[in-house]
Amino acid sequence: MKAFRLDELEAERAANNGAYLQFLRERNVSVGLYALDAGQLDPQQPHKEDEVYFIVSGRASITVGTETEQVGRGSVVYVPAGEPHRFHHITEDLRVMVVFSPPES
Repeated sequence: MKAFRLDELEAERAANNGAYLQFLRERNVSVGLYALDAGQLDPQQPHKEDEVYFIVSGRASITVGTETEQVGRGSVVYVPAGEPHRFHHITEDLRVMVVFSPPES
């Protein structure tokens, strides 16, 4: 079994000075923690993999294709492979669990 604690993942991500920390990679899936601070711009580009975002904390809007939703703690968003998407109007520091399938390349 592999088990993780969010506080430890956040500390590791911060210590490595990165917005994204991949902490699990298996044959069919990878999982990471993505962090964007309030007011920050989200630089990501479309991915070759399907994604599921689970908002752990914070508040923002996300645009996927032409649709926009407000998200906050507990929100879940699916993004199909290749679809343009971006978090924006981040009003509270955002921490997002990201699941890629197949694993992010």
